[in-house]
Amino acid sequence: MKLVRFGPSGSERPGIVDDNGAIRDLSSIVSDIAGDVLSPAGLERLAAIDPASLPAAPQGARLGSCVPMPYNFLAIGLNFADHAAESGMPLPKEPILFNKAPTSICGPDDDIVLLKGSGKSDWEVELAVVIGTEAFNVPEDKALDHVAGYYLCNDVSERAFQLESTGQWVKGKSGPTYGPVGPWLVTKDEIADPQALDMSLDLNGQRMQTGNTSTMIFNCVQIISYASRFMKLIPGDIITTGTPPGVGMGKTPPVYLKSGDEMALRIEGLGEQRQKVVAV
Repeated sequence: MKLVRFGPSGSERPGIVDDNGAIRDLSSIVSDIAGDVLSPAGLERLAAIDPASLPAAPQGARLGSCVPMPYNFLAIGLNFADHAAESGMPLPKEPILFNKAPTSICGPDDDIVLLKGSGKSDWEVELAVVIGTEAFNVPEDKALDHVAGYYLCNDVSERAFQLESTGQWVKGKSGPTYGPVGPWLVTKDEIADPQALDMSLDLNGQRMQTGNTSTMIFNCVQIISYASRFMKLIPGDIITTGTPPGVGMGKTPPVYLKSGDEMALRIEGLGEQRQKVVAV
């Protein structure tokens, strides 16, 4: 299944994508794509519904984030060897785990609003995992049992705030609109192997990133198990799993986002995002 949330920001309704690619309104069935809806039983209930029996969403409706604001929006740094190299950093010996503020989440095609005082905001196409059932101290062989599905994430990053001052990476990762997710939450039964997905990002029509999730240093199973050692993950939580090479910071000279830029991101089976960059 492909699950969505559509409508104005803050008033999104749950939806499902039918066989023709049209969005159908699920709000008569569930109140949101959250909680028990993401459990195996909840997803099985939705899978039994004929989308054609549901009303269509308004034509051209805005897509919001696929799940509402989570408790935890986690990310993995330097998880592709060639991205670590372009960043001038050593390969990690264990996953580099950091936070993005949940308030950074926005819809897949919403504008990216540059943070005040920023000058080095960057792009990162990433595969994100959505937790479906509570996970704590999960062994690797059980990790995918706790996954509801996957979606596309742009881990927008202000490098000056992230790397050039004191404190944690979270400062450069958490601006409102610095976490576009979607367009869809694709349930895990539709993704045969999350470690075999092509991914790309274009800036103003020029290819910047090309990669495949097969080149992750730590795969999804390892990441979920690792994160669950340190905190309890609950339904709707997001873990975005790292980016391939081609970020702006790694260019010679560096290239950073500016007002008027347009990005297009794709991951095989997970759809496409398109964002315009605007200044405050």
